[in-house]
Amino acid sequence: MSCAARLAMGALFVAIVVTVADLSVYAEGDVTAALESKIDPGYRLGPEDVMLVSVWKDEHLTREVVVRPDGMFSFPLVGDVQAEDRTVDDISADLVKRLTKYIPNPNVSVAVTKVVSYKVYVIGRVNKPGEYLIGHYTDVLQALSLAGGLTPFAAENDIKVMRRVKGEQRAIPFRYSDVRKGRDLEQNIILQRGDVVMVP
Repeated sequence: MSCAARLAMGALFVAIVVTVADLSVYAEGDVTAALESKIDPGYRLGPEDVMLVSVWKDEHLTREVVVRPDGMFSFPLVGDVQAEDRTVDDISADLVKRLTKYIPNPNVSVAVTKVVSYKVYVIGRVNKPGEYLIGHYTDVLQALSLAGGLTPFAAENDIKVMRRVKGEQRAIPFRYSDVRKGRDLEQNIILQRGDVVMVP
């Protein structure tokens, strides 16, 4: 192989490596952006959700934390912090207030890195009953679709969404055939964490 040919092949190899590196950086940025855009700033945390808490200029106070079943997480210097049913802004403000005793003007940022707590349950005469990890805005029809739809013997007009409100169970009716025909669409409510869709 001539010297010119070797130089040309070397240049081509470098160009390919640079292009692949650029693409991988672009893909990684896209994934991060997608994760950030998916999580609503008003999202209220629940048990098992994961957050990254960082205090500027203090690597010892930058760590990933998991919300425990009791709705709390532990953080150095301040101890247990309530996270359940709070937003990242609420938690950040709380940490700033509590860390001020130990650090002058702490700069705290909190970001949700993994949403695990937003689960609903679909039971009864559906093709795939079970527990479903859903998005922040998922309605009854979407949950039924995740569960593979109704079986032929389902009582489609007797479906109920069971929801616990301040410790009390509420049954919210859902008439599938009406919604399918475009009637009474307000029945197709957004599900909340822990809702159970019952299909008799």
